[in-house]
Amino acid sequence: MSSTESPTGGAPATSPRAPDKGLEARLQQTLPMARLEPQRLPGCGSLTLALINHDFPTGPLPPDVMRAVIARPAYWAFCWGSGLGLAQRLLSEPHWVRGRRVLDLGSGSGVVAIAAALAGAATVVACDNDSDALLATMENAARNNVTLLPCADLAQVPDGLDIVLMADVLYDRANLPLLEAAGRLAHEVLIADSRIRVLPDPDYRSLGSLEALTMPNLGEFDEYREVRFFHRRRPRSALVFEGSESRPAHG
Repeated sequence: MSSTESPTGGAPATSPRAPDKGLEARLQQTLPMARLEPQRLPGCGSLTLALINHDFPTGPLPPDVMRAVIARPAYWAFCWGSGLGLAQRLLSEPHWVRGRRVLDLGSGSGVVAIAAALAGAATVVACDNDSDALLATMENAARNNVTLLPCADLAQVPDGLDIVLMADVLYDRANLPLLEAAGRLAHEVLIADSRIRVLPDPDYRSLGSLEALTMPNLGEFDEYREVRFFHRRRPRSALVFEGSESRPAHG
């Protein structure tokens, strides 16, 4: 796909389910002045997430709060643009996941995992090594009436996956080894990222881009509005051979 879309919306959504107070308390450990509010995502039908309040002040944070943000960033309280873009794509092109066993690697708010479930995935594993992110993912899954399998460690990911999804994971170059890890977990990988233009692995091909903004948008740079998609598919035989030597054993 090489189209460009301009999402609209972003205001709080009316929802019968109030944000979880325990999850909000986790957020306030980092940002005491913040709260969670249900927000419906543009281009995603009825998909709604509990996100940081859309009117959160964008000015400088007090020093003690800034230290808390550095120590325990609540990134899961945002729906990052690449996650939104990938969710939109899965819902408009459900063949990517319909009837398949899916891993969302770096689930954050859970937006991609939830979209995969809504698009008809057989099973969806949501993996994140941040316990607050996993709590947010499961809370948002319940909000959208879908079932996800939480996982806190790649070594615990079940076998037999069909596709790995990754959105807004490669913002840190230190995460690039996850490309190889994802390739060992499934024969197919689909990536969405607004902060990288070219992947170092030549096996990935570009699938175009679309425009998506982080929600709530608290002043993100325009250069990160374009979400790029990358895809790799390998023969299952290669995956089995590789996995027999390099995949951690499961008990």
